[in-house]
Amino acid sequence: QVQLVESGGGLVQAGGSLRLSCAASGTTFSINPMGWYRQAPGKQRELVATITTTSHTNYADSAKGRFTISRDNGKNTVYLQMNSLKPEDTAVYYCKITEWGTDYWGQGTQVTVSS
Repeated sequence: QVQLVESGGGLVQAGGSLRLSCAASGTTFSINPMGWYRQAPGKQRELVATITTTSHTNYADSAKGRFTISRDNGKNTVYLQMNSLKPEDTAVYYCKITEWGTDYWGQGTQVTVSS
């Protein structure tokens, strides 16, 4: 059974940084693409960044230049380094893995950026 556990969220002031982690189990992690998404109150879940099995990355315009997605296949973990945080980055952040065409999601971690 695929399980994803996010951590690293919290409360930070605008301009600060956070590093989110997502640990995966029950999956052949290294051969599956991963992604970070977020959902703010009253809004739809949106893409933040994705990373392929060969570490090719893709970012939403809102994340470019500030966020960095990376993966450690030895630790079955994907990371999201977030710098220069803004109040509009406040959301629940979720990681996702796609295995054999099926998406699996973590439970999410709250990120709150105060102005």
